Amino acid sequence: MGRPATRPAKLKDGFYIEVRNKGDKSGIKIRRDNRAAMLEAVSEYRRIKDITILGESKNDKWLEKPKVAI
Repeated sequence: MGRPATRPAKLKDGFYIEVRNKGDKSGIKIRRDNRAAMLEAVSEYRRIKDITILGESKNDKWLEKPKVAI
């Protein structure tokens, strides 16, 4: 058992969504390379999960932050 990380993990370039079970407080981040693939993933998970579109990350910075809950 090691020491916990002291700095947050760096994000890869791409479009991110957060997927969580209905009623949960935390979820997982899913990355896609382009906007079309991200929207396809949103439509796939929409029926059974709560989705939050986080936006686009480039060089570990957020370019756009819509924070749209679907």
